[in-house]
Amino acid sequence: MHPMLNIAVRAARAAGNIIIRQIDQAQDLPANEKSKNDFVTEVDRQAENVIIDTLLKAYPKHAILAEESGTRGNSEYIWIIDPLDGTTNFIHGFPHYAVSIALQHKGVLQQAVIYDPLRQELFTASRGDGAYLNDRRIRVSKRKELKGALLGTGFPFREGADLELFIRSLRALSPFTAGIRRAGAATLDLAYVACGRLDGFWEFGLKPWDIAAGALLVEEAGGIVCSMQSDEEYLASGNIISGNPSILEAMQKHISSAIIGHSN
Repeated sequence: MHPMLNIAVRAARAAGNIIIRQIDQAQDLPANEKSKNDFVTEVDRQAENVIIDTLLKAYPKHAILAEESGTRGNSEYIWIIDPLDGTTNFIHGFPHYAVSIALQHKGVLQQAVIYDPLRQELFTASRGDGAYLNDRRIRVSKRKELKGALLGTGFPFREGADLELFIRSLRALSPFTAGIRRAGAATLDLAYVACGRLDGFWEFGLKPWDIAAGALLVEEAGGIVCSMQSDEEYLASGNIISGNPSILEAMQKHISSAIIGHSN
């Protein structure tokens, strides 16, 4: 395992331990609303602090981009952190959330960790070295068409989100699939694409910490990640499609028709 990935795994496990210790009290934890339907708890903050402390102890000159504390430092190396993706799930006792850590060097994603502390599933990837689940090599699904495919997505929930555009994309895709799931943690959805549990995933308006680690996992598992439109970069736009090459091409076709129809 790459030394930087090893440190990221250590940080993710430490954050996961904090999350697990609070499971029984999750529904009673005070939760602040950062913006409409976007919550943060003291668990998020504690988990983020332990991640940052672990990373900066090993690499004190690296920069940080974290969901709760924002940006600190200036470096070619940037750690992109979501300490608890799926906070709303967590505070409701819905068992689907994860820790996400990615390392970007000179604008290119290099290392990724997504850790589900409930299931003790550790997804890892290093650029050029493949993607793994608990040290077992993983690959995207082999499905060749949308018929029979299981897709993941996320409903727009942030203020100002374009719900109508999402509904158009949902309407464009749903007749051709076996089903569509909205579980509420984009990091895990992307990890599930990487290991073949989902054939594809799309969502609008995500943040870099929602996407970064999962995107590298999908790519290293043989899949493709791109933005909705060719002139966009997915980390910047937050509009993402992912899947194996065949599924992604089919999803792009249907989503593009929805976007074009929305703009007319």
